[in-house]
Amino acid sequence: MKLNELSPAPGSRRNKKRIGRGQGSGQGGTAGKGHKGQNSRSGGGVRPGFEGGQMPLQRRLPKRGFNNIFAPKVVEINLRQLAKFAAGSVVDAMALAEAGLIKGGFDAIKLLGQGEISVALTVKVDRISAGAKTKVEAAGGTVELI
Repeated sequence: MKLNELSPAPGSRRNKKRIGRGQGSGQGGTAGKGHKGQNSRSGGGVRPGFEGGQMPLQRRLPKRGFNNIFAPKVVEINLRQLAKFAAGSVVDAMALAEAGLIKGGFDAIKLLGQGEISVALTVKVDRISAGAKTKVEAAGGTVELI
């Protein structure tokens, strides 16, 4: 098989409906928009969320709570996720990213104690729970807060 012999599965690709291209196309004249009215006009229609003058849903529902946009974004890692690391390895932000456990856009990494760990690891994180710290040290590893 060559690159020039590749083609999509039959029926998986359709041409875009070309409206307003004359009466012979079946979609000419009003181009599927009917006759007159707001929705037939250029730029016509109502904004998203508009309910014809009725109080819209986003205004009918009560506001709750507060979202602090300046709060630090803390990514959480559990002990069971560290099972993929070999004994004696250093687990830091770079190692976690290479393993696919975290992605960018965070301010701190916190290790939580869910799961078990059986290998000795050197863990370098920003925060750690008390349970996770005891489990890492019980397995012969060390914890460094950065």
